[in-house]
Amino acid sequence: MIGRLNHVAIAVPDLEAGIAQYRDVLGAKVSEPQDEPDHGVTVVFVELPNTKIELLYPLGENSPINGFLEKNASGGIHHVCYEVDDILAARDKLLASGARVLGDGEPKIGAHGKPVLFLHPKDFNGTLVELEQV
Repeated sequence: MIGRLNHVAIAVPDLEAGIAQYRDVLGAKVSEPQDEPDHGVTVVFVELPNTKIELLYPLGENSPINGFLEKNASGGIHHVCYEVDDILAARDKLLASGARVLGDGEPKIGAHGKPVLFLHPKDFNGTLVELEQV
């Protein structure tokens, strides 16, 4: 069901420092910051030859990233994102197998302009999983 790894998301306490680290220290191509109000985050994508790193920074006081950063003040890996061909079919198969889909179970549009869903970390070895339709 899952396809290639689309990205690994890292929550950062300082977006500019995260950008500088990847761009200036590691020499990576880094996108411009992009606000995603529906998800409560500002994102930046670090382009790699085989995948992307997504830097997540809280957008507003109600950002879901705030709680993560309170527990992990230095930041850290927040989630992994896998591609799927049909997000609704993937959702239905996961639900039938007992996996929990976060939110109302309906896909939202993600930072790449494509439908996404998040899966409960307790169902995937403590890892928050995002699925993105390709």
